[in-house]
Amino acid sequence: MALVLVAGCTPQGDPAIGPSGFSDDFEREALGDLWHNTGGRYQIHDGWLNVRGARNRPLWLRRRLPRDVRIEMDVRSESPAGDIKVEVFGDGSSRATSESYTATSYVIIFGGWSNSTNAIARLDEHGDDRAVGPRHPVEMSRVYHLRIERQGNRITSWADDVELAHMDDPQPLEGRGHDHFAFNDWEADLWFDNLRIEPL
Repeated sequence: MALVLVAGCTPQGDPAIGPSGFSDDFEREALGDLWHNTGGRYQIHDGWLNVRGARNRPLWLRRRLPRDVRIEMDVRSESPAGDIKVEVFGDGSSRATSESYTATSYVIIFGGWSNSTNAIARLDEHGDDRAVGPRHPVEMSRVYHLRIERQGNRITSWADDVELAHMDDPQPLEGRGHDHFAFNDWEADLWFDNLRIEPL
């Protein structure tokens, strides 16, 4: 019965991340029930989460994010194009069903568009309203410590303490339907580890 309940869990029914935070080091063979795969090729290898060619079908964490939060992880790209991507404050279930994809979240981009752009996009990563930071290309095979924080109306991303981009959103994505985290990918060969989420 418990397995049926987990499988049928709606995103809004997911438990919240508490004051002690959440972490995942991927030191196991399978993703397990904590993660909702919307159709990408997400696998664990040697203690790392690997994805390639997900084409905007995210891997959603089945936990609700705190309103103000710090999210940290280690990440590397084994593709010359870089193209590291995660989503924050989404609905926990959305995915691309065609070439076009409008997210329910902020899309955090490091080395997007052939390693030319660092950005934070609100819902549409191709929208004119995305916040674009200075050029800071992803070096292939280098492990970066990626950090994302939201406090108040500002969301900021860093790689190894170098700011990638920030966005001041007068209508921040929050509450039901905007309270989940996901790994995402287009075609790059990405590796993630040591996810840590804590309230601020």
